[in-house]
Amino acid sequence: MGNVIKRKSLSKTALAEKLGISRSSLYYQHKRPVIDAEVKTQIESVLTNHPAYGHKRIAMELKLNHKRILRVMKKFGIKPYKRRAKKPWKKDDLGKPETGYANLIKEINPQDLKQNAVWVSDFTYLKYKDRFLYLATIMDLWDREIIGVNISRFHNKELILGAFEDGISKFAKPEILHSDQGSEYDSEKYLGLVEKLGIKVSMSAKGSPWQNGYQESFYSNFKLELGQTDRFETVGELIEEVYKQISYYNNRRMHSKLKMSPVQFRQKLLAKMKDTVSKELGT
Repeated sequence: MGNVIKRKSLSKTALAEKLGISRSSLYYQHKRPVIDAEVKTQIESVLTNHPAYGHKRIAMELKLNHKRILRVMKKFGIKPYKRRAKKPWKKDDLGKPETGYANLIKEINPQDLKQNAVWVSDFTYLKYKDRFLYLATIMDLWDREIIGVNISRFHNKELILGAFEDGISKFAKPEILHSDQGSEYDSEKYLGLVEKLGIKVSMSAKGSPWQNGYQESFYSNFKLELGQTDRFETVGELIEEVYKQISYYNNRRMHSKLKMSPVQFRQKLLAKMKDTVSKELGT
């Protein structure tokens, strides 16, 4: 009877050492296909409303890297409809608002503002495991308080409408409402409601996110303090934490410009104004 060669199975640690990789890599399941499927769903959502959008416009709509969008579109064979030929542009056209709405807050000094003079609107995305959530907020430029909030699975006009409606349900309407030039801010439903209320529409120049830097700055700090989103067991827990974090920002977190929280700033100034009026009336 021939000799039987017995092979000793390697332990996970020994195998990892032999392959020159970490032990945890043996258990790692590549998540790119699942994440790509989620990005595909978001792309198709945008194309439902904007069938002529190319990968760069879709990337701007979703606030994702345009190279990732292009790669996923190629992977799944997603193509927009052909566009009409572009009109020749002149050098003087650069920086002009394509929507017809100018940037009304460009020359405004925030120190000269009053409550509800200018609201600024924006949205961002939150990656949760293999999905995306979109957060839209409204900020009162006077005290930097987040006064309107809405969260949705999809990026569309209902996302930003919800944040605006949340704001006007709690505060007096603003004189000016500022935003970027995303298609959701240029929708008939959104603009119709804003203009019906007698609010002036202000928009940053196309491709000029720094003109809405107040919200950009808020999101940068907000995401840092929110931390890793995958630590939550459910989407509901993440959403609850988002609202808690916004409440913390509004009520307790010291703002670098205000030297106090937005709500503390508002309460202090309103109390000061009330005291001034009382003294003038002699009461």
